Amino acid sequence: MTGVQTCALPISMCLKQVKRHLYSGLFWELLWGYIISNMGIKKIIESKAFRITVLIGIIIGAFIVRLYKINEPLADWHSWRQVDTASVSRTYVEQGIDLLNPRYHDVSSIQTGIPNPKGLRLVELPIFNVIHAFLTISFPNLSLEFWGRMTSIIFSLFSVLFLFLLGERYIGKWGGILAAFFFAFIPFNIFYSRVILPEPTAVALSLGALWFFSQFIEKDNQTYLYISAVVFCLALLVKPFSIFYAVPMIWLIRNKWGDITYVFKNSKLLIKFLIFANIILVPILLWRYLLSLHPEGVPFFTWAFNGDHIRFRPSFWRWIFAERLGKMILGIWGIVPFIFSIIQKGKSDFVRYFMIGAFLYVSTIATANVRHDYYQTFIIPMVAFGVAAGGYYLWNQNIFNKLITRTLFVFSTLLMLMVGYFQVIDLYNINHPEIIRVGARVDEITPKDSLVVAPYNGDTAFLYQTKRWGWPAVDSDIDNIIARGADYYVSVNYDDDTNKFMKRFVTVEKTPEYIILDLHKEISQ
Repeated sequence: MTGVQTCALPISMCLKQVKRHLYSGLFWELLWGYIISNMGIKKIIESKAFRITVLIGIIIGAFIVRLYKINEPLADWHSWRQVDTASVSRTYVEQGIDLLNPRYHDVSSIQTGIPNPKGLRLVELPIFNVIHAFLTISFPNLSLEFWGRMTSIIFSLFSVLFLFLLGERYIGKWGGILAAFFFAFIPFNIFYSRVILPEPTAVALSLGALWFFSQFIEKDNQTYLYISAVVFCLALLVKPFSIFYAVPMIWLIRNKWGDITYVFKNSKLLIKFLIFANIILVPILLWRYLLSLHPEGVPFFTWAFNGDHIRFRPSFWRWIFAERLGKMILGIWGIVPFIFSIIQKGKSDFVRYFMIGAFLYVSTIATANVRHDYYQTFIIPMVAFGVAAGGYYLWNQNIFNKLITRTLFVFSTLLMLMVGYFQVIDLYNINHPEIIRVGARVDEITPKDSLVVAPYNGDTAFLYQTKRWGWPAVDSDIDNIIARGADYYVSVNYDDDTNKFMKRFVTVEKTPEYIILDLHKEISQ
C-alpha cells in the first residue's frame, strides 16, 4: 500500500505540472513556435513578401468596404459641405476646368456676407475637384457622386500605403501592417474616406510628404526632400490644416542631428531647407493673394479656431476626447491599445510627436473640431498609428503573460470595430429624401439656365439637388434677389416666407410636400 502511494505521488505532481503548463501562455507560445519552425511557416511569416501580400489584402478590403452606398445622392451626413465641394466639380464638368477660378452654384451672401454673383468658391485649391471632374468627364456612364466618392477612396488607399511604410519604419516589422489595418477598417474612417470632401486628399498628400521627408532623413538624398516639399505644398493648398503634419518632421530632424539648430549651423543643409521652405511657401502665398482679391468667394473661417471660446473648457474635452475619439473613432474598446501606445516605455518618439501634432491640431482648430466631426479626419492617421503601436507592444511585450495580452489586444480590436460600426452606421442615411424628389422635379420643369431660390436654412444641399444656380436662403429682400436674376422660388417648408410669397407670386406647381413659384409672375390684385 505504501509503495503504491509512493509511486502515485510523483504521478499526481506530474499531472498537476502538465495541467499548470496547459493554462500557461508559455506552453502555447512554445507549441506555436515549434509548429511554425518545423513547418517552415516562420520564414514565410517573417518575409517581406508575406507582409506585402497582407498589405494588398488590406487595401482590397479597404476598397470594398468603402463602396457601401457609393451611388447614394448627396443628402447624407454633412451633405452641406459635401455638395459645396461637388458643386465646384459639377461646374468644371459643365463649363470646363478652371483651376484658379473654382465656382459653385451658390450666388448668395450667406457664406461670405458679400453678394457672390459669379459663385466663386475660394477655399482650397481645387485639386480634388480637377481629378473628380476629369474622371466624371472621362467616364460619363457613372454619376458625378460616384466619381466624387471614388476620388476620395483612391486617395485614402494611398494613405493606407504610406501608413504601412511609416509604421514599418517607426513601430516595427508588423507595425506597418497594423497601422494600415486600423486606418483601413476603423468604421469612422471608412465613412470619411468616401465622402466628397477635400480632407481625404489632404491627408494622403500629408502622409506622402511625411514619408518622403523620412526618406530624405534616412538616405540623405535631397531629391526626397524636394519631392516632400512639392507634395506638402499641395497638401497645404488643399487644406492648410495639413501644417500639423510638420510636427513629426521636427522629430525626424532632431533624431537625425540631435538639435534643430544644427540645420542653421550647417550651410549646405541650411540651403537645402531654404529651398524646401520656398517650394512650399511661394505657391501658398500666391494662392492666398488671389483669395484676397475676391473676398466674396472666401467663406467665413475665423470662427473655426475658437469662435465660441470653447477651447480647453470641460465641453471641449468631453466632445473631442470622450465622444469623438473615445466613442466614435476608437469604439470605446480601442482605448485599450491606444493607452498602451502612450504609456509604454522605449517606444519611438515618432509616435509621440505624431500624437502631439494631432493634439495641437484639435486644440488650435477648437471650435470647428467640436462642431463638425469631419474635422477629425486629419487625426485618424495619428490614431491608427497610436493603436498600432499599442497593439504591437501588447503582442510582443515580455512583462505580462503573452497569452493574456494578445487575447486582450485581439478582443479589444474586434469590439472596437463592432462598437464603432454602430456609432457611424446612421451617418450613411439620407436625412431628408424629399429634397431629392423635389430637386428632380425642379430640374424637370424649369429651364436649365434659370436661377432658383431654394431655402433650406442656408444649407446648399437642396439647391444642389435642383441642378440650378441660385440662393439657399432668402438673404435679403425678395425684390433685391429678383433684381439679381432669381426666376423661381421652391420650398419644402410652408413657413412664413413661403406663405407670404404664395400670396404674391403665381404658383407653378404645388403639392403637400413642396411648392414652386414663378418670381416673374405676380398675382393680379
